[in-house]
Parts: sequence; C-alpha cells; structure tokens
Amino acid sequence: MPAQGQHRKPRSLSRLTRACVVAGVGAAAVAVPLVGVAQSASAAEPAKAPAAATAKAQDYTVVRGDTLAKIAAAHHVKGGWKALYDANRKVVGADPGIIHPGQHLTLNTAPKAVKAPAPAKKAAPAAVRKADTGWTRPVGDAGIGTGYKSSGSLWSSGHHTGVDFLVWSGTPVHSVAAGTVVQAGADGAYGNDVIIKHADGKYTLYGHLTRPVVSVGQTVTEGQEIGISGATGNVTGPHLHFEVRTTPSYGSDIDPVAYLASHGVTV
Repeated sequence: MPAQGQHRKPRSLSRLTRACVVAGVGAAAVAVPLVGVAQSASAAEPAKAPAAATAKAQDYTVVRGDTLAKIAAAHHVKGGWKALYDANRKVVGADPGIIHPGQHLTLNTAPKAVKAPAPAKKAAPAAVRKADTGWTRPVGDAGIGTGYKSSGSLWSSGHHTGVDFLVWSGTPVHSVAAGTVVQAGADGAYGNDVIIKHADGKYTLYGHLTRPVVSVGQTVTEGQEIGISGATGNVTGPHLHFEVRTTPSYGSDIDPVAYLASHGVTV
C-alpha cells in the first residue's frame, strides 16, 4: 500500500474510487487496487525500508572461530577490521586480538564527530632524556592489552605467558637489549617469532610477527629492529606477544613487566 501523505489524488476520482481511498486509510484496511494512486506514489518516491530493519542489519553476533578481520571482510566493512574495532572498543575491550562468542558488534563504522585537536606540545629537548640503561621497550609507547598470567582457554597452559602490546601489523619490533638470536621464523602457535638470549642468561620472545628481519646466530644491539609485527599463529588480531623466559623453552616464562622494570624500563 502506498505510504500516506506521499502523493496527490487525481482530480477526477469517481465515488467508488473515493470510497476505496477512505477504506485504505484505516488500521484494518482492505487491499483494493487503486491504479492511479499507486502509480502516482511510486513515481513520487520509492518505498523506504523501516528504520528498525535497517538498524538490525547493522548488528552482528560473534561466533566461535571469528576474528575482527574475518567479520570485516565478510560484511565489507568500510575501513576494514581497524574501523570495526574502533566502533566496538567498549564491547571488545583493550585487546583487538581477543573476541568472544556471543558478543554483539555493530557493523556501522561511520566516523563520529571529532573534536578539534589541542595545540601540540613542544617536544622536550634532547638534553632531558633519561640516561641510557642498555634496555628499552620492544615497540615504543604502545599500551598493553592482555596482561601476564591472564587466565583463559585460549592458552594451552591455562594462562597468558607474556604480555600483548597493542600494535597494528607492520609496526617495527626492537630487541629490548643486546643479545644473540637463537630462534627466528615459524614457531607453532607463536607464528613467526624471534627469541634472543641476553647477557644475564634470560631469553626474550617476540611473537606473531609478519616476518623476522634477523637470523639465528646473529648478534643484535639494544633497540635494533628484529622483526615486523603481524597476526601470524594462534591469534584473533594483530599485536606483539612479548615474553621473558629462563630457558628458550615454553613454560619457563617470568613476569615481563617486572623484568623490564628491574632494568629501568617502565611499561
């Protein structure tokens, strides 16, 4: 039935046609073909989908095996998984690499109004930099998503054996200190990773890399680029998984945040 108020009635309507028009306005209207009126309405404006149906089409419920990248690709989300994550930060949480079945995501990634940026602060003079301790962060000022010892079925040990730094694929990854590369390449659930042995006998691991840029046996210095971050291995999105171990083997992990703090590095 044409939408009410969306057309003009022809001037030469018969009594029968007028009666049909009146009958079609009520809630319990009987469908009576009004050829002239119907054509007039369709010519004036196409029928629009109800607002409720449009809104419902923008919702998605996460199922087992989903990742933000898969959802964005399947539903042609403008801006890809990054835009999907930005639109659902409150639901997903701090780590875009972990989503859970049953979570409700919106596929509407239209940008919100952006406030005018605050005046940029002047960079601190180089002279005020802290003294070099020989240790550094693996990915600059990136924040941590999933912390050390977080529990869950996602990990074979029953808990998270490192910390996840929130970085997109393509971010340069650096050695936190000088050492020797003992692993570089494919490593099961860690995807592509690099493991470095340091002078104190501890090992640092950098997991889920797109690719390493060093090789086994190579000596590296503090801050040297050793790989490019990515989403290889057992992940649900890109990030850098960083571990500190007492041996190069799985299960010998120690708190990486406390370890870096003991060397003067705040995470």
